[in-house]
Amino acid sequence: MTRMTRSEPKEASQLSLTPAWGAEVAVVDSRALSAQTVLEETIALYGIRNWGSEYFRVNGSGEVVCAFPASQPAHTPLKDLVTQLGDRGIATPVVLRFPQIIQHQLNVLAGAFESAIKEFGYHKDYIPAYPIKVNQKKEVVRDVLRFGDPYQVGLEVGSKAELAVALALTDNRHSPIICNGVKDAGYIKLALIGTQIGKRVFIVVESIFELHALLACSQRFGIRPRIGLRLKLSARGSGKWEKSSGDLSKFGFTTTDLLKGIHFLREADMLDCLNLLHFHIGSQVTEIRRVKYAVKEAARTYAKLRQLCPQLTALDVGGGLGVDYDGSRTASESSVNYSVQEYANDIIYSIKEVCESEGVEEPTVLTETGRMIAAPHAMLVFNSVDEIGLSNGPVWVDDYESRPEVIQEMYDIYTGTNAKNYREYYHDILEQREEMFSLFNLGYLSLEDRGLGQELFWGTCERALKFAKAVKHMPEEFEDLEQRLAHKFICNFSVFQSIPDSWALEQLFPIMPIHRLNEIPERKGYLADLTCDSDGKVDNFIDLRDIKEYLELHALNGEPYYLGVFFTGAYQDVMGDYHNLFGHVHDVSVVIDENGTAQITEIIPGHTVEGVLHIFRYEREELLAAFRTRICEGAEQTGVPAEEEEDLLREYEAVLGSYTYLTPEKDGG
Repeated sequence: MTRMTRSEPKEASQLSLTPAWGAEVAVVDSRALSAQTVLEETIALYGIRNWGSEYFRVNGSGEVVCAFPASQPAHTPLKDLVTQLGDRGIATPVVLRFPQIIQHQLNVLAGAFESAIKEFGYHKDYIPAYPIKVNQKKEVVRDVLRFGDPYQVGLEVGSKAELAVALALTDNRHSPIICNGVKDAGYIKLALIGTQIGKRVFIVVESIFELHALLACSQRFGIRPRIGLRLKLSARGSGKWEKSSGDLSKFGFTTTDLLKGIHFLREADMLDCLNLLHFHIGSQVTEIRRVKYAVKEAARTYAKLRQLCPQLTALDVGGGLGVDYDGSRTASESSVNYSVQEYANDIIYSIKEVCESEGVEEPTVLTETGRMIAAPHAMLVFNSVDEIGLSNGPVWVDDYESRPEVIQEMYDIYTGTNAKNYREYYHDILEQREEMFSLFNLGYLSLEDRGLGQELFWGTCERALKFAKAVKHMPEEFEDLEQRLAHKFICNFSVFQSIPDSWALEQLFPIMPIHRLNEIPERKGYLADLTCDSDGKVDNFIDLRDIKEYLELHALNGEPYYLGVFFTGAYQDVMGDYHNLFGHVHDVSVVIDENGTAQITEIIPGHTVEGVLHIFRYEREELLAAFRTRICEGAEQTGVPAEEEEDLLREYEAVLGSYTYLTPEKDGG
């Protein structure tokens, strides 16, 4: 088909910016929008009021600030913190920690159970236990114990190493230490030592085999332990970890094994050592009804056993209290359909109801809540270093008449696409691209013309998509096209090191720019990290109604562009790997003072190149010696002057001492 007229491309500012702020957006001129409108719509776009209102907000300059405590004005934008760190030689990527958020989360948790106990007339106490596996970093465990001391917060451990930490760091004699996980003689002996020195250690037995080992070890050392039995409930959790609970769960006693265990304890004259029942229905339980079912089943088992074992005085309901990562308050995998208060109410009420019906005394309630305590307190900040898109803006064709016919035809389609013909012309450009490929493969098209044809193809797609999005119901084919046209933002971090759950479990985290929020985010893109792995990317993002395959971002303008991944305080710090030998990032603690100003209180530098190489047994001196040999060998072949050999060695040595991530070049460097 031959088109008789051609029109020149429109100015970029006249094209649709389609900020995707919830409504279908027609062609707009960005200059027509007020600054306040842009700011409000952008805030709504990233949903920060839904998922982060307790801790973060956006100021009038379009910058994210820490809004905790809510009673104080927030003065320091996160970007200013990044700038301050840069002045100290600490470049992004960096983890920012806000210890006060840990304190607030503990207050919320303990306060919810205190309120439930009061409301329902419960007669025993509640004690929170923090599972070290959620985040074993010393500064995190230290803050949990410090802020949790008024609530006698304990620690849950699952290995000898974690138990060693718990025994050394817990100084409140009332704080419980819950020993879970598979245990050998060394683990059991260390737990018994904890009992011997006055610690409140509960050794939770996972199987009959383990019970025999514990009884034998206890008798050998003459120490009577506090024993817990882990139940394997039929009730299951919900969300990503649903399969880890129920009848097929990894650990726990069945009803038959439970009765056998009681028999063995009675025969060993240690039935009075059974002090605790424990169960776990998985992490990030999204539905409150699953929690209620499990608690009722466990409470009934407790009540029956309490009649046989008067010393059974505690019920550990495990973990599972979820975090609302996307702000939707639904049962989606990245949210929860309940509040902390509802969680506490249902646990306390369910246990009380069952105990009253069975005529037994209520137990002390323990939880192993880690994600809720730790997740919100930390965030990852990194910079984007490049953006790559299939469409590179307006395309101009010189010497039109001398171009091959297929290129002329593609240019006519490109310039002629409008609101009435966009779908037809989109189909036409698909046909013309196939024709272009065929001609190129047969040798009838130059490399330059092929490149021009590619630009025209993607430019036409971009224009057609603009018009498709302006209609009430966008055709499905254009939904796929929108994903293909998303820009790739190359970002200075490693998915595998800093947010491994995003890759391994498709966990969604709140992600957004931490500045420029008073500008319309014109790009739609996904994040690609520095690793050489095709999986090293983030291409799923939170949304109140769905999961987005792109994130609205701003075009890079030559200035640093910083993004934040929020709520990374649970699991991400301790589960990362060293893909491409990218190491731990800088770790910074930030405290908000009484004036609302953020103060940097602690900096833990991230891995240098030599630091991460040391983990894999590459030692600095050995590397330097080997590289010196390589220099000498190379100099004989390339003629490098002897006086330059030391300079080359110094350059190599400087790299060994540098950050494993991209760093800005110093002036004159």
